[in-house]
Amino acid sequence: MSSEKLIIDYVNDQDDSLSRIAKDIWDHPQIALQETYASELQAKELEADGFSIEWGAGGMDTAFIATWGSGGPIIGYLGEYDALPGLSQTVSAEKEVIEPGGPGHGCGHNLYGTACMGSVMALKRAMERDGIAGTIRYYGCPAEEQVVGKVLMARAGVFDDLDTAITWHPGSTNLVWNGSSLALNSFKVNFHGVASHAAAAPYLGRSALDGVMLMDVGMNYLREHVISEARIHSVVTSGGEAPNVVPAFAQVWYYIRSPKRSEVDEMYERVLDIARGAALMSGTTHEIEFIAGCYDVLPNDTLSDLMLAKMQVVNDLAFTADERRFARQLQATFPENAVQMAYERMEKSTERNSIEESIENPLWTQVLPHNDTPPGVEGSTDVGDVSWITPTGQITTCCWPLGTPAHSWQMVASSGSSIGNRGMLFAAKAMALTGLDLLRNPDLLARANEEFYEARGGATYKSALPDA
Repeated sequence: MSSEKLIIDYVNDQDDSLSRIAKDIWDHPQIALQETYASELQAKELEADGFSIEWGAGGMDTAFIATWGSGGPIIGYLGEYDALPGLSQTVSAEKEVIEPGGPGHGCGHNLYGTACMGSVMALKRAMERDGIAGTIRYYGCPAEEQVVGKVLMARAGVFDDLDTAITWHPGSTNLVWNGSSLALNSFKVNFHGVASHAAAAPYLGRSALDGVMLMDVGMNYLREHVISEARIHSVVTSGGEAPNVVPAFAQVWYYIRSPKRSEVDEMYERVLDIARGAALMSGTTHEIEFIAGCYDVLPNDTLSDLMLAKMQVVNDLAFTADERRFARQLQATFPENAVQMAYERMEKSTERNSIEESIENPLWTQVLPHNDTPPGVEGSTDVGDVSWITPTGQITTCCWPLGTPAHSWQMVASSGSSIGNRGMLFAAKAMALTGLDLLRNPDLLARANEEFYEARGGATYKSALPDA
């Protein structure tokens, strides 16, 4: 039996086990930095399989590193398992909350980490049987939804000795993420004023809320003078308690994003000036509470081509009639034109005339080819930081119906169903085969690293976070 067949057969044989783990995590959703259930469950499984476990990576209690093997090359698999607040939902085509206000896996991270765990366990068996040298690691990464888990781990240096990193994300299609993403800064601005009676003695007060509102006016004017691909969005998290009290404290939380880390850094300096100006105008003081800052993803064509080839080798994704029926029921609840827009996006993201799937098909099984000029991802991911430290490859597989809104109850429902499990197993096999080729082919790994250093252009990774 070939090593490739051993890996595929192992993952197929572990269908019930991996699906049970994914559903168990789905049944116990926990938000960023509170993922005790998922992290302990996965660490226990890996330890029982012979991996050594190191807890507390990046100073986070729910982060861990599972390692097997010795020597080089060293290949890392990046897993996630945090849920989103307020998305509690049953596996149903109707909105049915399990716990009012409770969290739910609205980004499929119950599948995400489980697939990577299955990959390293499968790869371990091929390495053992065939005497393949090297080290494999599973990184249990918390708090991706706050775009901070891998950033803290990267700052701590836990990825520095990797020869390459492999990961994936659940999606509605099967393709390689060979494009980039948006770099991001997440920060809160706290304004401090002076409380006073708003009617009897307003002249004695200094409104912290005025500081927030003036800052937001400045941010709105800034939008005119940044590149069109940049994004600025915010929420006011505290604005006072009652209209007749001049607010002594107010807070606004911003995300600023742009295609390049350097662009975010430049925007951020202008934002700091706006905050200072708002404090001066309102007669208040202010402080910046920096939450997170991540890099754009640095694509690696060598890894992207390899991962596409391995997806095409596996190419065994199939869905039942009942799963397609459930997917269509979910699609019926989507916003108008969501499916059409998703289909058009796929047409733009791939080579012309390469899509074999129909818009009427709710669950895609086709492995889509690359586009020579792939569009960027509109969101941000802390995978970006890892990609500036070591060559990183990433795929997505069909775990949701086409057009599923991101971070929605429909995404929770699909991620907890057998639809999500099938996409998860497909990803696990493709990622394990990718790791196998990299371990057995030093020239391939060398090409990935050569491309990586050339793409960085002499730049080195420096965390956007303040020093620990």
